[in-house]
Amino acid sequence: MELDNVDRGLQTTLFVLIAGQHKQHTATTFLTRSRLVRLSEPFDMRRLSSGSRNQTHQNPDYCNEQVVQRNRLPARSFFLPETSILLNGLWKFNYAPTPLHAPQLDAAGIIDAAEWDEIEVPGHWQLQGYGKPQYTNVIFPFPVVPPFVPTQNPTGTYRRWFTVPQHWKGSLQFRLRFDGVDSAFHLFVNGQEIGYSQGSRNPAEFDVTSAVKRSDANEIIIRVYQWCDGSYIEDQDQWWLSGIFRDVHLLAFSATTRIEDVFVRTILDQRYEDATLQLTFKLKTEARCTIKTCLRNHLDQIVTSANATTEEDKSDLVVDIPVKNPSKWTAETPYLYNLQVTLRLLHGEGHEEEDIQKIHQRVGFRQVEIKEGNITVNGQAILLRGVNRHDHHPVLGRAVPLSYIKKDLLLMKQYNINAVRCSHYPSHLGLYDLCDEIGLWVLDEADLECHGFYDAVARPLNIPEGMDYERRKALISSQAAEFTSNNPTWLEAYLDRMRQMVERDKNHACIIIWSLGNEAFYGSNHRAMYEYAKAYDPSRPIHYEGDSQAASADMFSYMYPSPSELVKFAQADGDKFTKPIILCEYGHAMGNGPGALEEYQKVFRSHRRLQGGFVWEWANHGLWKMDKGTASAYYAYGGDFGDVPNDGGFVMDGLCFSDHTPTPGLVELKKVIEPVHVALKGDQMVITNRYDFVGLEHLSASWKISHLSYSLSSCEKLLSAGYVSLPRIRPCRKGHVALPKFLSAAKDLPEGECWLTISFRLNQDTAWADAGHEIAWSQHRLNIASGPRQKTLEPRGAPGVIESKLFYEIQGHDFCITIDKVFGSLSKWTIHGKPMLAKPFELTTWRAPTDNDRPSDAKQWVRWGLDVLQSQVRSISIDKQHPSSVRIVVESYLSPPILGWGLQTLTTYRVHSHGSISIIVQVQPKGPAPKTLPRIGFETRLDKRIEEVVWCGRGPGESYNDKKASQRIGIYSRNIADMHTPYEIPQENGNRADTRWVRLIDRQGAGIAARRIDPESEEMSASLFQFSAQRYDGLTLQNARHPCDLLKSEEVILKLDAEHAGLGTQSCGPPTLDRYTVPCDEKKFGFLLEPCSGSI
Repeated sequence: MELDNVDRGLQTTLFVLIAGQHKQHTATTFLTRSRLVRLSEPFDMRRLSSGSRNQTHQNPDYCNEQVVQRNRLPARSFFLPETSILLNGLWKFNYAPTPLHAPQLDAAGIIDAAEWDEIEVPGHWQLQGYGKPQYTNVIFPFPVVPPFVPTQNPTGTYRRWFTVPQHWKGSLQFRLRFDGVDSAFHLFVNGQEIGYSQGSRNPAEFDVTSAVKRSDANEIIIRVYQWCDGSYIEDQDQWWLSGIFRDVHLLAFSATTRIEDVFVRTILDQRYEDATLQLTFKLKTEARCTIKTCLRNHLDQIVTSANATTEEDKSDLVVDIPVKNPSKWTAETPYLYNLQVTLRLLHGEGHEEEDIQKIHQRVGFRQVEIKEGNITVNGQAILLRGVNRHDHHPVLGRAVPLSYIKKDLLLMKQYNINAVRCSHYPSHLGLYDLCDEIGLWVLDEADLECHGFYDAVARPLNIPEGMDYERRKALISSQAAEFTSNNPTWLEAYLDRMRQMVERDKNHACIIIWSLGNEAFYGSNHRAMYEYAKAYDPSRPIHYEGDSQAASADMFSYMYPSPSELVKFAQADGDKFTKPIILCEYGHAMGNGPGALEEYQKVFRSHRRLQGGFVWEWANHGLWKMDKGTASAYYAYGGDFGDVPNDGGFVMDGLCFSDHTPTPGLVELKKVIEPVHVALKGDQMVITNRYDFVGLEHLSASWKISHLSYSLSSCEKLLSAGYVSLPRIRPCRKGHVALPKFLSAAKDLPEGECWLTISFRLNQDTAWADAGHEIAWSQHRLNIASGPRQKTLEPRGAPGVIESKLFYEIQGHDFCITIDKVFGSLSKWTIHGKPMLAKPFELTTWRAPTDNDRPSDAKQWVRWGLDVLQSQVRSISIDKQHPSSVRIVVESYLSPPILGWGLQTLTTYRVHSHGSISIIVQVQPKGPAPKTLPRIGFETRLDKRIEEVVWCGRGPGESYNDKKASQRIGIYSRNIADMHTPYEIPQENGNRADTRWVRLIDRQGAGIAARRIDPESEEMSASLFQFSAQRYDGLTLQNARHPCDLLKSEEVILKLDAEHAGLGTQSCGPPTLDRYTVPCDEKKFGFLLEPCSGSI
């Protein structure tokens, strides 16, 4: 029922319960102090809920899609006059459950009695004790009946006072500027209603001159609504958080003559050498004036200057300034000039008075075009090595301090990222200044997403989520678009968001692409946005993934295709294409992942049409939460605040943890996208420069040759090291360097592996990293050895055997090994009287599901019972005939309850006289078996004394078959505690791939070691294996919601895997590539377990 119809039925005797409130700490309570108000006249709901006493529209402003603002000034580029005051800080605050319950102003502009607390601005009220955060990815958290919003519409009323500084002289126009208010608000100054605005991530500026008192305190009242009709098109994948979350300023401009706006364009000639600096001014002039422009370089030297005179009542002015061969701006060469624009009045006969306005703007000379089907900057095609980034802080939400944003951007540069997509709204103003300065390409995106209409359409149609994304989109998009995107009554709401972004951010060199929004389907309103942007700013191409035919976009854009699908897209039109392809989202970085980044990058490099993309996403959105009842502290996600509905942990999908420190996924991305590549060809290194604009002069290259022995007692040995004299290698070209002379000797080493490592580091400080920061590295194995050699040990004779009903106990002079006859497992192992095992050595296949396993693979694995396999021992026998060993053979069947399939296994234990034990297992699936396994190998628990792990293989961080490029081959040592990766949603972690050998030891160096053996010959093998060692078992990891829920085991959980599945990105993307899965087929593999003494 429409609100207008409701208030018609209200009579003069209506009583309304107006609820007071107190600041929320544990649960929201609105009836702590209530009062009855008797209305003496018919009740006008619109007046209270909209704040507009003269409103003539049927619905309140916040439920009217055709009212996006009232009395808001036109959007403009961002600059502050010298006469400005920042109004951040503590404000008075009242929280009410609905607009009707909020404090009201009477006809005289006096606010009624209410309780006032204090709140920090900028900030969100849900993070300061009022209401609660709510997370949804796609779904709307309210009924889908646009433009209407829930009656339960929490409303925050903000209140503060300001005075105009006495030194602000002359006739002035006063403005209040709000850089971000979620989701909509009415503004009052000194009891006078000023206006209304919505568009949470866009600024709103109001002329408040008529209400301001220059010699007295001025009262500001802002009534902010949690929900408005604009909330339907602000359904981005993030927390729903409300309030004034960006800066608030009081501004003063000349009332009679001022620059309202300036559009700075740089136009390069056909050779991309000389330039025209074009300045387009919007003016307010009531007298003749002069605009003086001065362009300076980084040394503060004047490059050029110009003057232009305007006449009275002039509103527009274009000034073209030629600039001879300026230094060009790119993300790799972020050269900025400083432009100063000064407005001066002309007095009398051409005499100039004092300056009345100055504008400072940094300028980067660059030109963006689509040429031969590619996005080019200054004529050169670029490759985007980008990430999606939300504004988010783990304590402050979207009220992100500029220092925190700077930390993000510096980290991006340090990790070889060159592009940022502002997903899915214009970011904090300071981000663009920083990107201009340090060099990052920016795709700036309108504050527009209405993804929730998908579920409103798809659920009644019962469309499965497992269906291919492009198919689902084709089925749903046209119907979903009818709500708003293809609805003409929403046209102004869409256009307003495009105008706001373009006008605010147009003067930034870093912004090379505008985007019409995200996941808002496609309709006529998008076409209007595109036409506006192309007419107003033809210098930048337009992006929009929702336009699958690129009818209103200058590029094709896709989300989450597999590498093979991406190749098909790239080849569809051969080499005669007119529009490039980018991935606006790929490599979904949720939890332990993403996998297969290297495969995507290879495809990007192999097809001219593919110009890279943006990994989803930069950082987890966890909100720091302390549970008072349990004293637990953790980064919260959907549902942790009792928010319903919610999308759970889907908000934890970043390359950084919630505190914005790197995850292993970011470490992997840095390696995959590094801008220098090395290959060995004969006696030369072939160095490829993958930069788009610069050579390698800013880098120093060094090399080292290391020897890795197969001996368990060895450390990595440095054989030689030196520096590489880099030749001049132009962008996108190759150069050749002779290999170090020592390499020939290294190739002849008879044992172990010899590795050449080349490192490229900055040779001087930059704005984003110090000299010595590593940009790229490469490793190459130099020798091809025959593999580990079997140790020759003095014979000791066969070990003794004590057989009982339940066990075989095999004894030597310093060890005792027990094989359980009932379960067929290695159950005990003591060395020098010290127990090594806390639980038996068993063949297992399960792993705690990763976030990428959960949507599909883990469900299938559970369906096949891989998490509940049980062992049935069919036979066990012992052979004591060998002179120096004892052999035990176990036939068993590993299978789940309910189902009729299993793994038939034949396990051979050979206990040697020196205390080592080889385990060889042959596995044969029987019955209707699953297609894949999570892993296959042995699992045990080691005694709690074990504290350190030493291994030869990839490290030092975790690695998986499709996420290992970033981990170098070497010999590493870590405390067991450091082998666990603390993902904020616990899951499988800590695996080490491509391992040659591993030792697990106590403080005295005693423990066990493991390596692969050939299952046929039982000789040592060069085959690699994978392992993990930590104090959390799989069941603990899969049942915990947060790290604080994990119960640490005293023992060390060790897994030795012959095969371990990759990770993929199926949380939102393709599954693990086939070559990285573990097929459920016949397998045979073996391990040698050896005792370690303190002397090793």
